[in-house]
Amino acid sequence: MHRPLTIAAAFALALSPFAGIDRPAFAQTGSCVGDINRDGRIEGSDLSALLVKWGPCPGNQCGADLTADGVVDMIDATTLLTNWGICTPSISLLMPANGPVVGGTVLTITGQSFYEVSSVTIGGVAAAGFTILSPTTMSVVVPPGTVGFKTVSITTPGGTVNATNAFRYTDPTWFTVLEQSPNPAVVTNKAIRQRIIEAAYPWRVRDNASGIEMLLVPPGAFQMGCSASNAWPCTERESPVHAVTLTSSFYVGRYEVTQGEWKARMGTNPSYFQPSNGFPENLMRPVESINYFQSQSFMTSTGLRFLTEAEWEYSCRAGTTTAFHSGPGFPNGTSSDALLSVIAWGPGSAQAPQTVGTRAANAFGLHDMLGNVFDWVKDWWDTYPSTPQINPPGPAAGTVRLLRGGAYSTFSLPDGFPARSSARQLYFPEYDGPNIGIRVARTP
Repeated sequence: MHRPLTIAAAFALALSPFAGIDRPAFAQTGSCVGDINRDGRIEGSDLSALLVKWGPCPGNQCGADLTADGVVDMIDATTLLTNWGICTPSISLLMPANGPVVGGTVLTITGQSFYEVSSVTIGGVAAAGFTILSPTTMSVVVPPGTVGFKTVSITTPGGTVNATNAFRYTDPTWFTVLEQSPNPAVVTNKAIRQRIIEAAYPWRVRDNASGIEMLLVPPGAFQMGCSASNAWPCTERESPVHAVTLTSSFYVGRYEVTQGEWKARMGTNPSYFQPSNGFPENLMRPVESINYFQSQSFMTSTGLRFLTEAEWEYSCRAGTTTAFHSGPGFPNGTSSDALLSVIAWGPGSAQAPQTVGTRAANAFGLHDMLGNVFDWVKDWWDTYPSTPQINPPGPAAGTVRLLRGGAYSTFSLPDGFPARSSARQLYFPEYDGPNIGIRVARTP
């Protein structure tokens, strides 16, 4: 039971040294529990409001019931007095989290106690402007800055709150925006569209150096490793299944690099499937017959990079846990080998690499993640860890490199058509067979 407040005790509290004092020298500013009138300060007016509500509070509907136990009593009064003073601000959400180095991005910051804000800085530089929309919301205009993560700081009479590395300056000069927001006809999954929007980068861009179209893949977590199909079990190298978290967005080539894109940048076309070998010219086929070192030269010349193996599998799965990613008629993915031809060029459907993008895309809008040609990835081969991983970079050294995604032909591989989302193929980096190509990535 709560202790009843006598008239004498009530007057003693109301007339105590706390009452009516805006900024006592001993004020504690760590919490705002007790700011009943929501003016950014816990002071005499809040104490008076608490005393008026003293006693039972049915349904916890009293703002003065600070402990939410259905009664306003000495525990609530003690809580209020403990937090007496000016409320310290807090930040709970900042959107968007990215913007160009030229500044001008308008941030919406959500938090608590945005009263009498004296300054807002991004990376130590004063904001170009800010507007307090409510005690819990403010709008901030980002100043010019330099590429990288920056700390956002808000200062009020109650103190300064720092959101470490909460905003990232980006250099937008490497791309041309094709579509700012994800197209619902391409990214049909509403939840994935929302994740892309929240990542706050343009969804569809063109890399200016290479002309390659790229799509944004948002950060997220997934289970990496074995997902067998109905016809083919996993190999030992696909286990153990382990949790992987990717904390940052990245751009991925919407298609595998084409013969035309390679030739325009490198000057020659190394592909086997071209007119010099008796095949019809089709510069929209994926480039192939390139080894890892040739692929690396292409990346260096364009400022692009390989996907890590974890990024590749995450991008391929696009939220699925099945052997194969989603497609028309199977939005949650499938493990049916009979449906693979809907999303991949493989044995029985092709005898050569085909024009990119002519099979159905996955939920991120990426084509040919499975089939057509293998993709070199950044990683050297190693066995999987069993423990959860965050942004795994892959081994720093090794003997053989990894290829992902399968190709139009298995070339008598022992594990069937290796087009599962989890399948891993090992090749020496010098290998340049006509079933091997690349897909590019870039960090915003």
